[in-house]
Amino acid sequence: MTTVLLVCGSDGCFKSCSAKGHAFFAARGRDIVCAAETHLLRTALSVLEKTKGIRLSCDASERGSLAFGVEVEGHSAELAERLRCTADFIREGISSLSQEYPGCVLLKEIIE
Repeated sequence: MTTVLLVCGSDGCFKSCSAKGHAFFAARGRDIVCAAETHLLRTALSVLEKTKGIRLSCDASERGSLAFGVEVEGHSAELAERLRCTADFIREGISSLSQEYPGCVLLKEIIE
């Protein structure tokens, strides 16, 4: 099972996300759940990489794991909204997968 941990601030803004494990829905290279998880998280990561006003850290050094987080440089309403939308995107996408494939992916969320 893949466990995705989403960390948000009390204002709903994205702080970090990590995913570890394997979905084990199908054989390696044919696992649609793993592919969907990866695509969702890499899309969120790509959006954050293109966002001015944040410093992004990322670690994908181990197979079956991805972790990324942000440090905000300054504060603006636009940046806060982008970070809330990122959190919403990850939450909704991973929750949907978890509901459809409950034995393959688990979403945990921490509010700091």
